[in-house]
Amino acid sequence: MTKILVLYYSLHGNTRQLARHISRGIEQVDGCEAVLRTVAEIATITTTTQTVTALNTTDPIVSHHDLKQCAAIAMGSPVRFGNMAAPLKHFLDTTSGEWLSGTLIGKPACVFTSSSSLHGGQETTLQSMMLPLLHHGMLIVGTPYSEPLLHTTSHGGTPYGASHINHGISKQLHPDEIALAQAIGRRLATIASKLNG
Repeated sequence: MTKILVLYYSLHGNTRQLARHISRGIEQVDGCEAVLRTVAEIATITTTTQTVTALNTTDPIVSHHDLKQCAAIAMGSPVRFGNMAAPLKHFLDTTSGEWLSGTLIGKPACVFTSSSSLHGGQETTLQSMMLPLLHHGMLIVGTPYSEPLLHTTSHGGTPYGASHINHGISKQLHPDEIALAQAIGRRLATIASKLNG
């Protein structure tokens, strides 16, 4: 099986929903398996006695072993001032060992995000997640305009990666967002499968 790590941080559940749909897209490709993982919360000065765990999830916390075992990574975070959330960045900051050993070189990766407003910084957040992946030597996979929904959607979905816009009333993903999330999952899995031979 070609194992594809779907790594995310989600505080309110929207990014987690995207992760689930990307995983469904991955598993539509023969011989590919999605491995869902999240990152631990990080303690702040005001919560130093708080246990550092993942919030609102049943998915396991990612380990460095998961990076070694995967053939590709889909990585997601909610928008935080046009950037990825601190817990995901904190985990990435611990991957110097993988960078030194070249663990992720040549593996494909895609990114995904969610925000509470249309102009909340989705594209810069997606790009901010690409930067450490490029430093690791990964191959960035986007959503090509051969996906017809990219031409018509007024919801989430970009050529940089899957996305969700929470329009306030309903936190549910729009059908366009679901379709584009599954499409990038399939594309990532297809490329990973080909690279694995």
